[in-house]
Amino acid sequence: MPAKTFPDGEIVMGRWPGGHLYYEVQVTSYNQNTQLYTVKYKDGTELKLKEHDIKPMSFFKPKRSSSRSNSRQRSRSRSRSPARTQTPKHSNSRDKESRKQVENEEVQKENLSKPVYRVQENYTNNKTTYVTDYPDEKGKNKNIYRRFEHKTCKEVVTDHLDPCYPQAKREEAKFVHLDAKDGHLYVKKQVVPIQEQGFGTRVGAAFMIFLLPATLILLLLMCEQKDPSILSFPPQIPALQTLWNGTALGIFVLWFLFQALLYLLPIGKVVDGVLLANGKTLKYRINAFYAFLMCAMAVGVALYKDVNLSYIHDYLRQLAVSAMMFAFVFSIYLYVRSWRVPADELAPEGNSGSFVYDFFIGRELNPRIRNFDLKYFCELRPGLMGWVVINLGLLFAEMKVQNRDVPSLAMILVNSFQLLYVLDALWNEAAILTTMDIVHEGFGYMLAFGNLVWVPFVYSLQAFYLVNHPNELSWPLALAIIALNTVGYIIFRAANSQKNAFRRDPHDPKLAHLKTIPTATGKSLIVSGWWGIVRHPNYLGDLIMALAWSLPCGK
Repeated sequence: MPAKTFPDGEIVMGRWPGGHLYYEVQVTSYNQNTQLYTVKYKDGTELKLKEHDIKPMSFFKPKRSSSRSNSRQRSRSRSRSPARTQTPKHSNSRDKESRKQVENEEVQKENLSKPVYRVQENYTNNKTTYVTDYPDEKGKNKNIYRRFEHKTCKEVVTDHLDPCYPQAKREEAKFVHLDAKDGHLYVKKQVVPIQEQGFGTRVGAAFMIFLLPATLILLLLMCEQKDPSILSFPPQIPALQTLWNGTALGIFVLWFLFQALLYLLPIGKVVDGVLLANGKTLKYRINAFYAFLMCAMAVGVALYKDVNLSYIHDYLRQLAVSAMMFAFVFSIYLYVRSWRVPADELAPEGNSGSFVYDFFIGRELNPRIRNFDLKYFCELRPGLMGWVVINLGLLFAEMKVQNRDVPSLAMILVNSFQLLYVLDALWNEAAILTTMDIVHEGFGYMLAFGNLVWVPFVYSLQAFYLVNHPNELSWPLALAIIALNTVGYIIFRAANSQKNAFRRDPHDPKLAHLKTIPTATGKSLIVSGWWGIVRHPNYLGDLIMALAWSLPCGK
């Protein structure tokens, strides 16, 4: 049996389970049977780690060079946990005097005898921004600003345990440009191009651009077959001309414009989004639920006028292809317009320099036409509401194809479950403002295709399948499926509510019972409540609901 390497009470660096970051922990005990160490984090969280996930503190110490250059040496920092309070490094007197001299010279050049205002503190980077205003000759402000940026040593925790640990960097005080808008100051930052990261870089992105449409077409063709099992794959490919229909394209474009009109209506409250990386906070009008009610009224009027909604089933492939074409052209527009926006409005991940990769990921973070936010609009409006309308059309198609007076119980369950999901998203519209899609992801082909094509046409496959493949459900089985969907929804809603409230205000007294652990980004992760049971409880709820949506379709 292997010997115990780390004694109880020793301070070591422990890797967070499932991640790549090391944090400072204290060994509390060791189990000889399981060969697991029990460690305690700074915030009191206790976890069990394997020995290979623990490193001694000395492992992170940098190797000092034996030779010393005549130039001024930069201070090195030992790797430490982001949970530890970062204290400023004490530099030598020469370093302090040189910095003071630089700042004094800059101040004297501009004769800055006016008051200095601290505008923003960025705790992630230990950075404080100072702004001085200059009154004109008459004593009135001209809104001319100058900023001093003081950046301290930034320490990083990493799983790349190189023998020579990277040096901490210190940046001297310097002038940067500010943009005054709407009574607020915004920093004009230069976004540094990054290497492609996700989806297998540019090759994977190019592959996904063609794979996503092909996958959707194959799924639709499989559901149309008499035997849609895997044994019947691949389906018979129809002639290309049958995939195109001008009327279907017109219907999709009119639906998109109708949703845009509802988005512009001056109803609903206006809220602030989260603080973005460039220091800006965008405003959003919350009226998606009202827009849904107006859509319901419009659909009701259409049914009253004997509009045949089963047309959606008859031309679902053509509608899907029309949506694909629209999303592709829309993505080209998004890419072209991204070259005319300031650098600080670009998404870091979509600024690699590769046309294919940036086109797929999206270069611009929050593209807007005046106050019309294109990404925010597409997240909930055309796709989610279109999904409900497609389901309704497929419900009427089932009654027509199977000569039913009322829809089947399976079709009613599918429509009801998915309607609940959509209504939940629209009712909690403000919660989407804290998601990765809005805060971090650029708006390119990936999100455009996902929101406008994938959501309405893939998520409605259960209803599409039931039109030509009836499945009679017994009431006991139906009640069991309803209970399963209810459990999934409770987990999904509770987990997302916790996550959204924490992202909005981590210091909210209502969240005081939640335990957290700091990360290398300066933020915190919830490790209690629903998030203490599983790593992604929101996805767990999603998966349970997706299973409940699919069970009515077959044995």
